[in-house]
Amino acid sequence: MADHGVLGDVSTTLRDLLTGALSTLQPQPSPVARVHDLLGTIPTDPPSLTVFLYEISEDPSAKNRPPRRVGAPPNWSVRPAPLALVLRYMLTPWSGDRLTDQQILGRAMQAMHDHAILSGPQLRGGLVGTADSLKIALSPITLEERTRIWHAVEKQYRISATYNVRVVSIDSEVEKLLTPVAERVLDSAIPAPAP
Repeated sequence: MADHGVLGDVSTTLRDLLTGALSTLQPQPSPVARVHDLLGTIPTDPPSLTVFLYEISEDPSAKNRPPRRVGAPPNWSVRPAPLALVLRYMLTPWSGDRLTDQQILGRAMQAMHDHAILSGPQLRGGLVGTADSLKIALSPITLEERTRIWHAVEKQYRISATYNVRVVSIDSEVEKLLTPVAERVLDSAIPAPAP
């Protein structure tokens, strides 16, 4: 069951995947991925790759999923379908050197492409041990949209890449108990006409 902490679990999963991928870069110390909101100072020693969750939206393809049955007879209950989300991330390198920035971003993009579906032991937090999987896709945005993001965080424009991660589900806490039919009466008698 994915609870409200799933957003942080997805960010942690991406951070760990990217930090592992960046560990192969030279020279040392290796860059590290950080979950960051791009506000304040971003460290460049060691070099960093920020993982910025900049937008969350509902996944329209999962909008009409049926309710889920929970439990076993006679203690069945029904829960509404989980809230299905698409998380939009922006990856930005911070090293103090433009060529190193490009190398960091290139390695991060390679890792995201190579691990386009994350599941099982690759997942972190509350996603561990679940049947959930995260699908990662490069999702370019326009220069105007990108500029708006940088303007919103009051930073100068930097090279970056944007990704969609789906389907991230948050289970409902609403549960309705189903009462099984205990007795059924069939009455085939024709009622007498009213006087």
